[in-house]
Amino acid sequence: MTQPDPLVITLALLLDLIIGDPRWLPHPVVMIGHVVQALDKWLRRPWLDLRNAGILLLLFTATGTAAATWAILFLLDVLDPLAGFLGAVLLSSTCLAARSLHVESARVATAMAAGDLQSARHHLSWIVGRDTDRLEEADIWRALVETVAENSSDGIMAPLFWLTAGGPVAAMTYKAVSTLDSMVGYKNERYLRFGWASARMDDLLNFIPARLTAMLLIIAAPLTGCSATNALRITLRDRLNHPSPNSGHPEAAAAGALGIRLGGAASYGGVPSWKEHIGDPLLPLDEKAYHGMIKLMYTSTLLMAILCIIAAFLLRGIHAPFL
Repeated sequence: MTQPDPLVITLALLLDLIIGDPRWLPHPVVMIGHVVQALDKWLRRPWLDLRNAGILLLLFTATGTAAATWAILFLLDVLDPLAGFLGAVLLSSTCLAARSLHVESARVATAMAAGDLQSARHHLSWIVGRDTDRLEEADIWRALVETVAENSSDGIMAPLFWLTAGGPVAAMTYKAVSTLDSMVGYKNERYLRFGWASARMDDLLNFIPARLTAMLLIIAAPLTGCSATNALRITLRDRLNHPSPNSGHPEAAAAGALGIRLGGAASYGGVPSWKEHIGDPLLPLDEKAYHGMIKLMYTSTLLMAILCIIAAFLLRGIHAPFL
């Protein structure tokens, strides 16, 4: 439960790649989201400083998720070691988002290929935080590549990293912090102080995975027909050209590998925003760039899986308690 298991990592990733996150299947992140919404209201007390309230939100959500995950797996293991093992695989798979990232982004790409900008904007709004209702074709492709690059780190590499470091409990705890950041980590009047602790913890937990993702994207580049040399050059040059201390690393590696330029103008909640450019516009931002990003995502995921399985084997060895 708290130790890396190469078999759990392997099966969890395969399960995610095969079925993803079916809408009919209850998802832990949805439950975590309900808890965060309830705590958001409950902790906003006149006598409690908003930053301190945000720290309590982080502590309650992260420790509660860790405790619940441990308790569920412990009870399943007591009932039957096989049930505990399968529970660990299932919970671990819900932390990964490779298939869902592909499926959700492909809806946008399919609409774009059909020339349906309105539908593309609608589907894009499900997976990005920026305003999408007025985006033109090039801006939609840019937003799509950026979100796949960023979420390759946040939604695939980081969960795999923490699954290897501390088993399902660590992976679920990371997912709780990531969910917190997506819900309260905004720099607006409501969340600037209240979401500060969650945003900083998310930055901390993604520090190593983001840089590892960039490295794997560079290695994956020549395996997918892209340029490793340019990926390395742009990563070293532009990785800090992003408001986030982590997101710029995978975006820079992807932009360099694909020969495209990311960043530029965007709008969030009606408020204009500008991000420094990442990469050089050697090739157009189009459907080909998107499909190249998907190839990079899957190839780097395979490389990460190999690293994690080897690391878990060295740390623990093969462990199948139900045998």
